[in-house]
Amino acid sequence: MTTSAGKAGRPNEDFVGAVPGAVVLLDGAGIPGTESICRHGVAWYTHRLGGALLGRLSRDDGRTLTTILAEAIAETAKDHRHTCDLTDPSSPQATVAIVRAHRGRLDHLLLADSFLVLDPVRGGPQVRTDEREVAARRVCAAPLDGVPGGTPEYYRVLDSCRQALRARRNQPGGYWIAKDDPRAAEEAVTGSRPLAELAGVALLSNGASRIVSPYRLTDWPGVLDLLRSHGPAEVIRRVRQAEAHAGGPDAPDDATVAHCTHLPGSGAGEPRPAGTSGQGLRGT
Repeated sequence: MTTSAGKAGRPNEDFVGAVPGAVVLLDGAGIPGTESICRHGVAWYTHRLGGALLGRLSRDDGRTLTTILAEAIAETAKDHRHTCDLTDPSSPQATVAIVRAHRGRLDHLLLADSFLVLDPVRGGPQVRTDEREVAARRVCAAPLDGVPGGTPEYYRVLDSCRQALRARRNQPGGYWIAKDDPRAAEEAVTGSRPLAELAGVALLSNGASRIVSPYRLTDWPGVLDLLRSHGPAEVIRRVRQAEAHAGGPDAPDDATVAHCTHLPGSGAGEPRPAGTSGQGLRGT
């Protein structure tokens, strides 16, 4: 696992952690004005929610990932409901990605735009994400088309677009994210796969997924090859290089990667098909 803050001197709002059989990755939403609404901040929220998730996953009691997430959201909200305005749309929130090995299967849960990459023993990678936030952002940003950048009109329309996006958060027909309402967990994208079919799995925050889009430094098979040969830190290093060249709106974002291999009961030790990298990552 590797995580990197987007800007020096600012808290890393991502979180990644593991217990035997499970991994959690959160990407905190750093929304301007959060500090005036919640005295704790986004990094506190992701670490508190991540800890609550890992504590429940460590029990390995077979409860659904949806139930575990709902309980963790409720617990975290309770921790600061009496000191912070959790009803405000800009109060701390985070995307959620969880994988868990249980009874011969790999269960997963995704809420908002982090990425899960399944690495099958046979065939190419299978990428999972929750596309609703991206779709909502595209719709809300449409009024900016044709508006000259940097003008007063541009910033007026941009502010209106941001308000429209916030209004769609955790609403039917919009998109869902972990915040203060445990019912958001019921809207998560979930699935399960036999462990015997998988050689590994990777989780990437939105900042790390930039290596594929928008920078197009590689594709998803290339990401898995890079993880096998050089580990998660190399993915982030290449993203940072691209961000440094891009500048402008592509300012560095917090970036996090977790790569899991040698899954319990999987076929990870079998020969890989020709044309794919055979290196394994132990201890990343």
